[in-house]
Amino acid sequence: MRKKLIAGLIIGAVIFSLTAAAAWQGKGRPARRDGSGNKIAVVHIEGMIVSTAPGGFGATGVAAADRIVGELQEARENPDIKAVILKLNTGGGTVVGSDEIGREVARVRRSGKKVVAAMGEMAASGGYWIACQTDKIVANPGTFTGSIGVIMELTNLQDLYNKLGIKFDNVKTGPNKDMGASYRQLTPEQRQIFQSLVNDTYEDFIKVVAEGRRLDPARVRQLADGRIYTGKQAKALGLVDELGDFSEAVKITAQLAGLKGEPELVDMSGQPPFWQQFFSGLQGQSGVPVWPLPLDGLLLVPDPAVLPLRAATK
Repeated sequence: MRKKLIAGLIIGAVIFSLTAAAAWQGKGRPARRDGSGNKIAVVHIEGMIVSTAPGGFGATGVAAADRIVGELQEARENPDIKAVILKLNTGGGTVVGSDEIGREVARVRRSGKKVVAAMGEMAASGGYWIACQTDKIVANPGTFTGSIGVIMELTNLQDLYNKLGIKFDNVKTGPNKDMGASYRQLTPEQRQIFQSLVNDTYEDFIKVVAEGRRLDPARVRQLADGRIYTGKQAKALGLVDELGDFSEAVKITAQLAGLKGEPELVDMSGQPPFWQQFFSGLQGQSGVPVWPLPLDGLLLVPDPAVLPLRAATK
């Protein structure tokens, strides 16, 4: 009897979660256009940036570009929304995900609507890539930002495999088809190939920052060694525009958009169901989800060495 009761509770919880998730899909977005024209959309970019969130519990704690781009498109097409605030709390993520969001931010701006980045605890690397494409950046003095750089992480388990007696046989079309495989070291040629990929993306990052912040590319290179800056340091270096909290970002956005009176904030994402909030709360302070993500390739993320410092400041 007890086992049946427990099973019933589990099934009921799953059904409730699915129902809540379905309801959440359309919740929190502007359902009608009343012509007031005094609205500011708030788009959340929180957690690791990816192109598309994986299914299941792996979807929690990530900033999926396909969702965020959709919310930005909706804000762009709604005539009642006059400006957008990007509420950033992310340590970065994939190059493609960051670029997709940045491109849609540029489209919103070309439509004539102002976009302001409001930085939370962290808006680094890929998060800073996106922020640089807004009209203005507002950071908290204690925000961790910057981390302008690119990293590719590869795992070499060759020695471990040898100790375990594990051997790999493969049939391939060329010497570099399995480059980066965990069962062997990189050859000098393969390391050079990977370095060229990183360097190419790094040049794109430099361009985004230089154009967005109106800085000389040579100056950006001096700052772009991958280090993290506080909001106060970033302000002094010209990497952000203003220091303040989210309320200050709202005031600045309203002024840029020429809004009179108290603006109405429209949360484009709404509140996630309880199970998503619960599992998101399990993620670490770095913003990286508990469950591993398929993030092989180039990443825009801060050096993990900064994370203990961030935790120590809490």
